[in-house]
Amino acid sequence: MPHPIKKKRLLRRLFARALQLLAHKELSNQPFTGQLDSIVILAQEKLGDSILLTPLLRNLRHHFPNLEIHLCCFTKASAQFFRNDPHITAIHEVKKNFATYYRNVLSRKFDILFNTKDSPSTHFLLQTLLIRARFKTGLKNPYHEGLFNHLIAIEFNTQMALKNCSLLSLLSINATEEECRPYIPPAPVSGIMKSFIERMKSGIFTGLNISAGGPLRQWPEKKWSELIAAFPEEQFIVFSAPEDSEMKQRIERTHSNVTSSPLTANIYEAGLLVKMLKLLVTPDTSMVHVASCYNIPVIALYREAAQDLSRFSPYLIDFEQIISRTSTVADIDVQTVSSALQKKLHEDRLKQK
Repeated sequence: MPHPIKKKRLLRRLFARALQLLAHKELSNQPFTGQLDSIVILAQEKLGDSILLTPLLRNLRHHFPNLEIHLCCFTKASAQFFRNDPHITAIHEVKKNFATYYRNVLSRKFDILFNTKDSPSTHFLLQTLLIRARFKTGLKNPYHEGLFNHLIAIEFNTQMALKNCSLLSLLSINATEEECRPYIPPAPVSGIMKSFIERMKSGIFTGLNISAGGPLRQWPEKKWSELIAAFPEEQFIVFSAPEDSEMKQRIERTHSNVTSSPLTANIYEAGLLVKMLKLLVTPDTSMVHVASCYNIPVIALYREAAQDLSRFSPYLIDFEQIISRTSTVADIDVQTVSSALQKKLHEDRLKQK
């Protein structure tokens, strides 16, 4: 019996092939021409994906101040992340209310549609077909051929922030690497968090993010504790998702060199704390990209997965990737992380002199 992941991948590819037969478009290597008044962007689902889409939005708004920028979101988390982004005209939740979605998206025509996926996705390709736009573009992939007016050729392992910004070249815009640095849109900040940040001194703490997007990316509590114990003179702050709050509190109670901090209510609050750090240690999660937003050095723990190491690597920051010899981050030993942390702390001390 095929592995479930391989089976899903096969079904997606078969669906893409069926769509290619139904809707064949002539590909053009010419840049987009004509009036640009509106664009609809299919935003990827996860929080890290959302962060890496932000530089494209900022650049579009900068170069086209009057442009209508519409975002189609496939998850609640993605829609909430962009809710207060000043660069966006409208957010549309694809799976929430079909009547509203039809009225605001499917019943109108846009100048450009941009599909941000670099591999075939059933939902994304279906919306690419359903949404009307006079110019449809996406990232080059064999399963995308015949579904777009233009496919952007870019090396598969390119960091996703740069892949998203590759749309700009189609509009004759040259963006620097720094202009493609991501950001976190504003969100509500609790009084408790504001008070904590006001008392927090910048560049004193090392952050430890103990949460991950799944069990294969999780580093065990015991190893986090061993790492903290190996640096008794270092001051730490622990980040966690709500489901790991008890672990966070246990670590804070156990170690005198860990400062108790409020549980972050959203990624914007987490970003305000990360901005104050001198270094962040985290599994391969969205927190890697939060560090990229604020140019904070990071030590990132990865599974043995080539595409995670390249496409979702830290962007434009000082970083070190520690790669498990297996498909599980838990198999990374404490000594390896400890050595990397010692090196980064030493480099930080030299910068302060």
